[in-house]
Amino acid sequence: MSQMTPTQVDAGRAVDAGQGWTWITGGFELFKKQPGMWIALVVVMFVIIFVLAFIPILGAIATFLLMPVFGGGLMLGCQALARGGPLEFGHLFAGFKTQTANLIVLGALGLGGWVVVMVPVLLIVGAGAFFGGMSGDASGVAAMGGSFLIAWLLAMALSILLYMAFWFAPALVVLRGVSPVAAIQQSFFACLKNVVPFLIYGIIMLVLSIVATIPLGLGWLVLGPVVIASIYTAYRDIYGDS
Repeated sequence: MSQMTPTQVDAGRAVDAGQGWTWITGGFELFKKQPGMWIALVVVMFVIIFVLAFIPILGAIATFLLMPVFGGGLMLGCQALARGGPLEFGHLFAGFKTQTANLIVLGALGLGGWVVVMVPVLLIVGAGAFFGGMSGDASGVAAMGGSFLIAWLLAMALSILLYMAFWFAPALVVLRGVSPVAAIQQSFFACLKNVVPFLIYGIIMLVLSIVATIPLGLGWLVLGPVVIASIYTAYRDIYGDS
């Protein structure tokens, strides 16, 4: 990589559209190396999140703060697999030993980002419900429906931007030592630079997620690890890190 000036953002390289599919197949190849360990890691992470969900407010905050920590650790696990090493149970918690503070800050920024997304959405829904309720006729119902549609479209648009900003951020923090804010910037522009392969990636993942959900959600025991590993394969493809 060339030397970056303080005002530049390293967005990696642009790749071909077909790489969106290659990221998924590459993730599956990493999964096949140790499927049992992958499934165990995903199940344990799900149980932790499930338990936190029962803790009012604090549990949700803890989940936001810890997800980048788990994600960073799993990126280290993917790196180990890609280099011919083993994926270990400790990789799930490796983020608590490497760049922990920065990963938690990343989680806090993510929490703030979702608040920013939800505030205008809730305001639009609330305004539509208020004025529609005051009308009490067919036009009021139409206004409420319109506000819900606008809110949904806005939520989708802002959510996509947020996912772009955080998609590679944990990997950039643990594998490159990038600061949280810089990692968010780099992740966003890397996704923007590769919007076509990411569009293909997203469409395929949507289809696979539907298929994985059909058998009582058991397909996610495979698709979950593949998604995680595909983030690493995409990161390595765009940034060239092994």
